Amino acid sequence: MDRASAEPSVRSVPGARASRWVEAHHEHAAPSTHVYEFVWDHTAPAAGPFCTDVDGNVLLDFTSHVGAAPLGYENRRIREKLDAFDVPDPAKIAGQDFYVAGGEGGPAEPEFPGPTQLQDRLADRSSDYGLDTVFLSNSGAEAVENAIKICYDDTGGRRGITFEGAFHGRTLGALSLNRSKQVHRHTFPDVGGIVDAPYCDDAGTDPGTCDCGFFVDGGDSSVLRRKLDPNAGHLPADEVAYIIVEPIQGEGGYRIPSDPFLEELSDLAALHDIPIVVDEIQSGIGRTGDFWAVDHGPIEPDVIASAKALRVGATIADSDTFPETEGRLSSTWGAGDVLASLQGVLTLDVIEEENLLANATARGEQFLDLLADADLPGAVDVRGRGLMLAVEFDEKERRDAIVRECFERGLLLLGCGYSTIRFLPPLDVREREVSMGVDTFADAVQAVRGVREH
Repeated sequence: MDRASAEPSVRSVPGARASRWVEAHHEHAAPSTHVYEFVWDHTAPAAGPFCTDVDGNVLLDFTSHVGAAPLGYENRRIREKLDAFDVPDPAKIAGQDFYVAGGEGGPAEPEFPGPTQLQDRLADRSSDYGLDTVFLSNSGAEAVENAIKICYDDTGGRRGITFEGAFHGRTLGALSLNRSKQVHRHTFPDVGGIVDAPYCDDAGTDPGTCDCGFFVDGGDSSVLRRKLDPNAGHLPADEVAYIIVEPIQGEGGYRIPSDPFLEELSDLAALHDIPIVVDEIQSGIGRTGDFWAVDHGPIEPDVIASAKALRVGATIADSDTFPETEGRLSSTWGAGDVLASLQGVLTLDVIEEENLLANATARGEQFLDLLADADLPGAVDVRGRGLMLAVEFDEKERRDAIVRECFERGLLLLGCGYSTIRFLPPLDVREREVSMGVDTFADAVQAVRGVREH
């Protein structure tokens, strides 16, 4: 596929073959979040954001597999390295607890980098915050679980602070931190002691006029400061093991926090000696134009949880935060997939060598400009940072109809929040592809308007 000339080309979705695959999949698959009937043919032509389904339809994928495919499809640099890699049997080892090396060269310049080199690169990228130690796992939920576990262990506290709209994963510990959709945690048992507060995304950044409920007393205080007040509050600070926050909320609606909100979290964490955990599962690894989304704001994390674009899960902190006792943390399969660790290293290298942080910033600005100029009936907000962008609509039904219309036109998009559509193109997305995607999106919005309003 020639990326320079590729375009969406859709006859019918889902086609006959896709429908058969979907039916066969659901014969034994447990109910989950199947957002559309797109069946990717991984043997068919693909390049960048363009991919082909089993019926030969070519689609423009602006979901990046919910951020888990940060470089799109068939990235040349990664493909060349993978083609040269003679996959061993077993390809999956007990990665965090066993060692692996490949080919010639030593740890500094291995022929095929793996978990050791991935940890090294992550520590380097987190060194500005003094974070030098990494625990690898399989998923974002595990990265979050281990983040809060090491905070519980380090502080001796048994309580945690989360925020309205938060989503941190689907394991029971991470679920206890979620405050986005009821379906995620309804009737499941909670980890005790979790307190929540409003997540301030007031773009005006004036605490005195913010109406989200986080700031009080004309902006001179906050509900969290009141809760933690040693005289008037009800939440003893010495019992709090962590504050966990998304630098940009993902599932909760791509909400961008205000700087005063982050400044207040930073002040309270310093005042009461509470670790801050930042959940960078969706927002990290260059997605916002900086390597970590938290780099944009006035906050310094004590722990970072990463995954998705990294291809594995990772919990990053300083060496003093991690428990010294052997076996306190362990993972039989954590980062034990030789290929996944290799892909993680190569992804970080490509992002740096091809200056994709700058591309994410430039293409994100282009994206926002084009969306601002487009006629989008029913849109109530356009927002984003780098290539983590969203359009919020006046009602969920309109949002869902637009996602479906885009699919039928060959543009893959996903919803988030209650009535928001998110855009997650690959980090190397090109100017032509952004223009094409916005044009298709705008046409779909107009088409839905014609159906819904006439």
